[in-house]
Amino acid sequence: MAGSTAVLAAILLVDLAAFGLAIGAVQSRPSARLETDERKDWTYCAYRPDAATALGGVALALLLVGQAVAAFASRCFCCGAALRPGGARACALVLFLSSWVTFIIAEACLLAGLVQSAYHTGYRKVFFENPPDCSTVRRGTLVAGAAFALFTCALTSAYYYCFSKARVNFHRREATIGMTPL
Repeated sequence: MAGSTAVLAAILLVDLAAFGLAIGAVQSRPSARLETDERKDWTYCAYRPDAATALGGVALALLLVGQAVAAFASRCFCCGAALRPGGARACALVLFLSSWVTFIIAEACLLAGLVQSAYHTGYRKVFFENPPDCSTVRRGTLVAGAAFALFTCALTSAYYYCFSKARVNFHRREATIGMTPL
């Protein structure tokens, strides 16, 4: 169980770091303000540089690493030695599927927030008559990614714990043909 404890600790550490970085990305979203040039002919959006893109990218990568560690350590649940029948195996199956669903949602939300953040921080254009609409990343996109990263952390950790419980001390008996006393 020592290997299982180390893997569980690694999953928790990496996933919680991804959650913290996703929260950091939410807090450092870019902001914009309207500015005019020196001759007062042009109005444009000036975006301040942000760290949300970098923080969100690292959170995205760490979430992927945490899921890969769990998948590699458990051999993707379907490969490897047989698991002990019972509640732990059934619970591990449900948690395995749930953790992948929340992982995909978290990655999609973080990726959408990254694309919006990167696009708007590099976006600077001159407009003519109408004042421009300085759009920024919606808060809900990155918040949803952070929330689902936390759900993924909890579900993946619970999955690996149940998987470890179902794996302990179970050896499948091989079917043999022989003369055995009754």
